Amino acid sequence: MISKVYFIQAERENGPELISKKAEKAFLKIGLAKQIEKNSFVALKIHFGEKGNTGFIKPQWLVDIIRFLKKETSRVFLTDSNTLYVGKRSNSIEHLNLALEHGFSLENLDIPVIIADGLIGHDDGEIQVNLSRIKSTKIASTFLHSDVILCLSHFTGHIVTGFGAAIKNIGMGCASRAGKLEQHSDVHPWINPRKCKNCGICLEYCPTQAIIQKNDSTFIVKEKCIGCGECLVVCNVGAVNFRWDQDSVRIQEKISEYAYSLHHLFKDKIGYLNFLLQVTKDCDCMAKDQPSIVEDIGILASTNPVAIDKASVDLVNRKSGKDILREGYNVDWAVQLKHGEKIGLGSMDYELIELK
Repeated sequence: MISKVYFIQAERENGPELISKKAEKAFLKIGLAKQIEKNSFVALKIHFGEKGNTGFIKPQWLVDIIRFLKKETSRVFLTDSNTLYVGKRSNSIEHLNLALEHGFSLENLDIPVIIADGLIGHDDGEIQVNLSRIKSTKIASTFLHSDVILCLSHFTGHIVTGFGAAIKNIGMGCASRAGKLEQHSDVHPWINPRKCKNCGICLEYCPTQAIIQKNDSTFIVKEKCIGCGECLVVCNVGAVNFRWDQDSVRIQEKISEYAYSLHHLFKDKIGYLNFLLQVTKDCDCMAKDQPSIVEDIGILASTNPVAIDKASVDLVNRKSGKDILREGYNVDWAVQLKHGEKIGLGSMDYELIELK
C-alpha cells in the first residue's frame, strides 16, 4: 500500500517564523488534528539536544503547531525520556534544565516540558509484541498515558544505525532506561572492581536486590539482574559498565520492533514530522556543534514512520548525489526500514506530495 508523505521545502535562511508556518502546513495535511478531543493529552515527542549540540529542532519552529494544538486542547506538552548513558539528560532535573537552556520554556512556547520516564528513568510500562527480537517493550509511562503523539524528529546520520529519524525517535526515544538497555545490549551490566568505591549507592537503587557487596567492591548477580540500567546512572565513579552491541542489524531490528509497539498501540492517533534542516553526520546526542553534510532540504509529514524515513533518506541522498549516509559509517541503514515493513510497522512505498 502506497503511503502519502507530504513535503515542503524549507531552509534555515527562511527564518524561524516562516519555518514554523511551513511545519504547521505539513502537520495539518496528515489529519492527526482530527483525532484530538477537548481533554486529550497530546505528547510532542522531541529530542532537546545534548549540551553543546546545535542541530536539534529549534523551539521557534514549533510555535504555529503548538498554537494550533492549544486551540484543540489545553493538555499539550513537550517530552522525551532520559538517556541510558550518563550525561545532562540522564535524570529529569538536568534534562529539564537543559531543555530550558535550549529554549523549550513556558515563556517561549506556553506549554510545559515533561520527562517521560520519571526522575531517573524507572517509570515505565510494557507492551506485548511477541516479535522476533522483542517479546514486550518497556516504554516510558508518560507516552502510555497520552492520547495522541506527534513525533518530531531531526533527521541525522548515526554511527550504529546509519541514520536516525522517526523510527529511532519513537523506538529508542520512547523507551525507558530498561528498554534502551534492551535495545543496546544482550549482556547485563557488570561492575569494575578497580573503579568501585564500595559506597553502596547502587545497592539502594537496584529494584531487585541484584547487587551485593563482595571483596571490598560490589557485584551484580546476573540471575537477579533485570537490566533496568539504574546502576549505570547512579554510580558516581563510572564503575558500572555494559557492552554496547556492535551488531547494527540486531539493534536496528530491535528499534523497529519498539517503534512498532507504540505505533500500533496508538494506531491513527500518532503522526510524524521529519526536519531535514542542518542534517549532520551524527545524532543530536553529540555534545558539539556539527556542520551539515547536505544543504537544507525541508520538512516531511506522514502517518507512516517507514515511509517518511524512506522518503527522507531518498531526499538526503539525492541532494548529496550519493549515498552519503552509508558513506558516513559503512552501515546498512535500510535494515530498520526493511524490518519495519516486514513486521507491519509501515510500507516503504510512498507518494511524495510537495506543498507550496
